[in-house]
Amino acid sequence: MVNDNQTRKGLVTVFGGSGFIGRHVVRALARNGWRVRVACRRPDRAFDLRSFGEPEQIDVVQANLRYPQSIAAALEGVDAAVNLVGILIESDDQTFAGIQSQGARAVAEAVKQAGITRFVHISAIGARKDSPSAYARSKAEGEAAVHELAPHAVIFRPSIVFGPEDDFFNRFAAMARLMPILPLVGASTRFQPVFVDDIAQAVALAVDGKATPGTTYELGGPEVKTFRELVQYVCQVTHRRRYLASLSFETGKLMASTTQIAGKLSFGLFPKLLSMTTDQVELLRRDNVVSDEAKVSGATLEGLGIVPQPIAGVVPAYLDHDRKVGQYRSRRLD
Repeated sequence: MVNDNQTRKGLVTVFGGSGFIGRHVVRALARNGWRVRVACRRPDRAFDLRSFGEPEQIDVVQANLRYPQSIAAALEGVDAAVNLVGILIESDDQTFAGIQSQGARAVAEAVKQAGITRFVHISAIGARKDSPSAYARSKAEGEAAVHELAPHAVIFRPSIVFGPEDDFFNRFAAMARLMPILPLVGASTRFQPVFVDDIAQAVALAVDGKATPGTTYELGGPEVKTFRELVQYVCQVTHRRRYLASLSFETGKLMASTTQIAGKLSFGLFPKLLSMTTDQVELLRRDNVVSDEAKVSGATLEGLGIVPQPIAGVVPAYLDHDRKVGQYRSRRLD
């Protein structure tokens, strides 16, 4: 809700506002006094977002990045725009190139045509045009399109994102509940997990004009941990003793290829929990942390005046249901 001492600041369109990060961004913008137009492919799945603000403060409209006219319509009369649309795994009708490269270009082009001067685009740490990962390449191509068409845009590159609905800590907690052995590809790869509400706060600041235009910020939390350390932490929090098996990248790619084939042969019935793609394996070859260049230039959460939240202050609260004996009892690891 808007605080009593706040005034409405204008209208902002959030593409992908119904997703994990998007829901938190919509809430942050509404609390900050903005009217929010949530643009997504399936508005019926986002109507609950209207409860995040005052009556008529948040609206939901249909938009598809493959159809420029729907993007233009979603931007009519707005003062700012945010693009959060992205995917982690490709499907038949959703590809990295189509969503994160061409889709980003389509939004940036529409922003340019609409004359919008406040534009925030979400990318990812690890975006590189020469990456062996199609995901990372498409993110880099999306960034390039934004720089070309909307040079004033603020780009945010988060590390892996955590929060109650995340697909990282929740995924491994569920795996630890079902499996005595947890296979890890890239066990020594380093990550800098960032809390979803910290990202939402950064976006709200940028929409308010409190970030440097044309700057790419790298967003990471206060801790850098290896993949193995993060999974060990999940086991510790959920009170489960599991064997962590480090696998080579070659073995990981073979396993990923097998699960991808199984997914196709089963017509999508293969358990998502056990699924892995060869592209995800490629991503695990490189550390996913804030660069020294970003730290020196102040293009970080701290540079925006945000104190990032540690994992321990957030994650245990939403992994309680994955503990072997529930959330109201303590017990040794099992």
